[in-house]
Amino acid sequence: MEAIKRKDIQLEWMPFELRPYPNKTLKPEEHYLQSTWRQSVYPIAERMGIDIVLPDVSPQPYTHLAFEGYQYAKEKGKGNEYNDHMLRAFFQRGLDIGSIEILTMLAEEIGLDKIEYRDALETRKYKEAHQQALNHAYNEVDITAVPTFIIGDRLVPGMRSKEALEQIINSEMEGSDGGLSCGVDGC
Repeated sequence: MEAIKRKDIQLEWMPFELRPYPNKTLKPEEHYLQSTWRQSVYPIAERMGIDIVLPDVSPQPYTHLAFEGYQYAKEKGKGNEYNDHMLRAFFQRGLDIGSIEILTMLAEEIGLDKIEYRDALETRKYKEAHQQALNHAYNEVDITAVPTFIIGDRLVPGMRSKEALEQIINSEMEGSDGGLSCGVDGC
């Protein structure tokens, strides 16, 4: 992320499900979704220099298994790399990140043990850790939109320019001990 380059800041992607099971997920063939992407998502991505596609997996997958896999990856020191890889797999490669087979292939691509990873998903080993992370996001922090940034003590929902994020980061750093770090248990 451009706003934190050359700053002593730790970034951690955290789980958040917009449409958790049993809510219906989106169907990319629906006109309103295609229209939204044409009018909003694609122009924003283009301005940011990000290649993105509306995945044609229909209905779009539930993400709880991918996020449970994140807990495994985080435990192995690869949490942020894992999240980046999963986002790219879905929004650039159009892969079904609700499939254990696809998730296992992707985990192996970043060097995670495929047998151990698959077992963790099949046994739901990290289900409780994922539920705790969601509880934190939904009920303790009251996140209602993606993206949402937690910068120091500030909750910053929605898209922000690089300059706006830098201003918030600098403001928080001036009022703190010089370092920011937020995790599942808060900031």
